[in-house]
Amino acid sequence: MEYKYLQTFLVASETMNFTKTAAKLQYAQSSVTAQIKSLEQDLETPLFERLGKKLVLTQAGKQLKRYAYQIVHLTTEARTAIGAGEKTGTIIVGAQESQCTYRLPELLKNFKSKYPLVNLIFKPAHSDESATESLLQGELDLAFIMDTNKPNPYLEPNPLLQEKLILVASPSNTLVSKPTVLPDDLQEETVLLTEKGCSYRIMFEQKLHEYQVSPKNTLEFVSLEAIKKCVIANLGVAMLPEMAVAEDLEEGLLMELNWDVEMPVLTTQMALHKNKWLTPQLHDFVELTKAHFATKIDHSSEGDQKPLTY
Repeated sequence: MEYKYLQTFLVASETMNFTKTAAKLQYAQSSVTAQIKSLEQDLETPLFERLGKKLVLTQAGKQLKRYAYQIVHLTTEARTAIGAGEKTGTIIVGAQESQCTYRLPELLKNFKSKYPLVNLIFKPAHSDESATESLLQGELDLAFIMDTNKPNPYLEPNPLLQEKLILVASPSNTLVSKPTVLPDDLQEETVLLTEKGCSYRIMFEQKLHEYQVSPKNTLEFVSLEAIKKCVIANLGVAMLPEMAVAEDLEEGLLMELNWDVEMPVLTTQMALHKNKWLTPQLHDFVELTKAHFATKIDHSSEGDQKPLTY
């Protein structure tokens, strides 16, 4: 199997369209088709099949995708290590939207100023389970996980900080005037949720389940910003990480409800596979991340953010 063909296969497995793959790689479509056929001949099994107009991976294709990620990444690491002075390569990071929006921009700016030729690719990591699976399969170089602190024998965690979850509402919401808000108070309230699989949605739903509360009205969003806009418009309440709502609380756009339930503490970790070989660039990214979060805590006026030791 040729390395170039595996690269083409990986792109095709993401686009699920040979025309788009050819455009992305700047190949002729016939070249993409020929490379895929060559792989199928080497492996003596089809990798794609057509179901009507839809292109899907076969079971063999799904298996090859996992190995192809590892082969391509290891090859990239080897080339980077040999030509480390060039400061090139690719780092694939898994992170939740909240991390990408509120915590990482300054870190990425600092890293890119040092390594302008290194490609940074971000992929969604909605829960520690999905991030762990991607790390184990070699699909991610590292992941930012925001969940309860759960040890994993295959991962090397780097705890960064802890923070709380906050139940927020519009200043005009009737729950704002209540001295305490109980789970039963949400039975008739519209609750705005992040998408399924999100770690802090799971925590919130587990707490409601403990109190045998099932809100009659829920709305599900992919975007945190969309949730906040809807809460501000008094369409409902939401349980969100403190970092996502701190500015809105300060400006009076949102109000923290006096939620009379103890919620699990969110732990932000940077996780890598224990057997992951760190290129100089990835090693620097890890060290810059630790320094970035430590500085953020030192300069934070929010007493609920707690640093963690490594």
